[in-house]
Amino acid sequence: MKILVDNANLSISLSLTALKLVGFWAPDGLNGINKFLYNCYALFSFMFLLGTYLIIQVVDLYFVWGNLPLMTGTAFLLFTNLAQAAKIINILSRKRLIQKIITEADLVLKGQQTEEGRIIVKNCNRETSLQQLLYFCLTTITVSGWAGSAEKNQLPLRAWYPYDTSKSPAYELTYMHQVGALFIAAYLNVGKDTLVTALIAQCRCRLRLLGLALRTLCRDVEVTHNHLLTANEEQVVSSRLRNCVCQHQAALAAASELQTCFSAPTFAQFAVSLVIICVTAFQLASVSHTGNLVRLFSMGTYLLNMSFQVFLYCYQGNQLSEESTEIAGAAYFAPWYAFSARLRRAMLVLMTRSRRVARLTAGGFTTLSLTSFMAIIKASYSFFTVLQQVEEKA
Repeated sequence: MKILVDNANLSISLSLTALKLVGFWAPDGLNGINKFLYNCYALFSFMFLLGTYLIIQVVDLYFVWGNLPLMTGTAFLLFTNLAQAAKIINILSRKRLIQKIITEADLVLKGQQTEEGRIIVKNCNRETSLQQLLYFCLTTITVSGWAGSAEKNQLPLRAWYPYDTSKSPAYELTYMHQVGALFIAAYLNVGKDTLVTALIAQCRCRLRLLGLALRTLCRDVEVTHNHLLTANEEQVVSSRLRNCVCQHQAALAAASELQTCFSAPTFAQFAVSLVIICVTAFQLASVSHTGNLVRLFSMGTYLLNMSFQVFLYCYQGNQLSEESTEIAGAAYFAPWYAFSARLRRAMLVLMTRSRRVARLTAGGFTTLSLTSFMAIIKASYSFFTVLQQVEEKA
């Protein structure tokens, strides 16, 4: 059985491979005892990576309730784990539909015959790969900082345990569990986020390929300003235009399916990210007084990491809307002046249909756009100032 999941997009391939290795993306063809064992492995992975953390952090939050600095120290990672658990459950419950989206996009991107089309696919792959690499590097720096900032006989992250974690070997074993699970869960979170953003990027890529097909409707057809297309040429162009209409409908359907699969989890992620950015900024202000430079640096990169996570969703959603609006312009660049009245009307219908912008929303509350990204950052800053005022009064 191949370990690396095959896909035209490297980012999607790596993300699906990571999900498969930890038990959250079952390989095709599993049945019977193999499927049962894989599901058991998935349950073990979930408890090791997230389930245990969720329980001990909720209990710790209960014990420190009322102490604002300690509450924020526990809550910022608790909310991260809650968001990640929600995304895992969403992927497991919607695996068939997500697999359908992936398969259809992969067939379109791998099926490009022209050099221009392959360049568009290559550029999409390069963009998503660079974004995933940057996200991965920020995550590595953050988690490494957390792991190395722990003081003597203290754990990197606040949590409640039913035993004394300051004594050996309980301390060493708990430390290894926290750091190991933290690294794996963090990289898995990168995989899940970049899977969604890469699927949006592939939808954008399909719209860009459609624009290329519309601009080159009359390739290999001699067009002049003074003569209409011949009957045979008209038939060829009409067939290509029909294919363009089908591609457009398929791309819009893929965008609608992405909305169905990831709208609610994205809204949850945005809500959690708003709180986390605020709480992390508050923690960053608190840590700055302790003199722990490693902890200070890791908290700073975590703040940047969470902001970049939200930016990826908003950027890709914004670019998807932009690409969808450019379809009409691409159609206009075709030599429509040489078309018959019937073919011109068909082109006009496509141009009119493309005026309906493809938009992705977070739970139907806000559109994925750069404007939404700025609104989340501003709201986080507002909550941060409120927390500071509460602490000063306390």
